Amino acid sequence: MVRYINVKSRTRTEFIDITEKIQEVIKEAGVVSGICCLYVPHTTAAVTINEGADPSVQRDILSVLNRLIPFEGDYHHREGNSSAHIKASMLGISQTVLIDEGRLVLGTWQSIFFCEFDGPRHRRVAMKFVTDKKTP
Repeated sequence: MVRYINVKSRTRTEFIDITEKIQEVIKEAGVVSGICCLYVPHTTAAVTINEGADPSVQRDILSVLNRLIPFEGDYHHREGNSSAHIKASMLGISQTVLIDEGRLVLGTWQSIFFCEFDGPRHRRVAMKFVTDKKTP
């Protein structure tokens, strides 16, 4: 079964920490051990894992992405959001995270971020669990 979390962005580009939302779904689903597959079904958004303790890290990443891939450029896409498509392709639309003892297996400083590149919008993140089968 695929489960979803909703994400609402407020600006054109931003990183939104979704770690706790994912953890809540894991708890509700009763997953103790396995894998959490995350998938963003949008062409102008992504998901990444990076430092969550210091918000300046997310600002730095967005700053570099916006400098490398500016909003305006010699793009051919008529919607005017080519930079968002490129950024999403670079960061990627999926992540896989281990689950152990009912918790995401993340490093001390790691968080999971929904990456908005064409906001503000209402978005979704799909989650699929592959669980360990324990035998007595």
